Amino acid sequence: MTDKVLKDLGDHIAGRLPNEVIAVSVAFGELTVTARADHVQKVLTFLRDDGDCLFKQLVDLCGADYPERVKRFDVVYHLLSVHLNQRIRVKVETDADTPVPTATEIFPAAGWFEREAWDMYGIFFADHPDLRRMLTDYGFSGHPLRKDFPLTGYVEVRYSEEEKRVVYEPVKLAQEFRSFDFMSPWESAQYVLPGDEKAESK
Repeated sequence: MTDKVLKDLGDHIAGRLPNEVIAVSVAFGELTVTARADHVQKVLTFLRDDGDCLFKQLVDLCGADYPERVKRFDVVYHLLSVHLNQRIRVKVETDADTPVPTATEIFPAAGWFEREAWDMYGIFFADHPDLRRMLTDYGFSGHPLRKDFPLTGYVEVRYSEEEKRVVYEPVKLAQEFRSFDFMSPWESAQYVLPGDEKAESK
């Protein structure tokens, strides 16, 4: 679809949902609707049922973390309309404490996606029928796709031959964190890098 067609569709959606839709934008041939998190169910239901939309398939639901914002998380819904041969992106913002209404009653496939977003980001979905971890272990601490989650994690899991079971232990690094400097003498380094001692002989 052309940008004009997408813009007209976005204007139609914003016009029918003036209190629920915050912004509509078209970029790179894609339509994005930014909605209020507490009204996302109404927006998704409209996009599914309206005769000019018919976005009947939830293709994906994912999270995104922007820790510098007060509402640090985006929940992003990707919908497909086979009728229009078109996709649409719906975004809502939330924080670590404010739940987003579940979309499972509108799109049953949202159940798995919301569990993944909860597991990876800690985004809570109100009234989800089975919101529990999906990719990490039951006793896992934290949410690994948050930008402030340490790359090493908090615990390591291993099989203990002595105890004959899986054990959890605090992360122990074999060496201190190293500061890598990838400059070379040809890039104006003011010191000799290990392995480049020969450069001093010039």
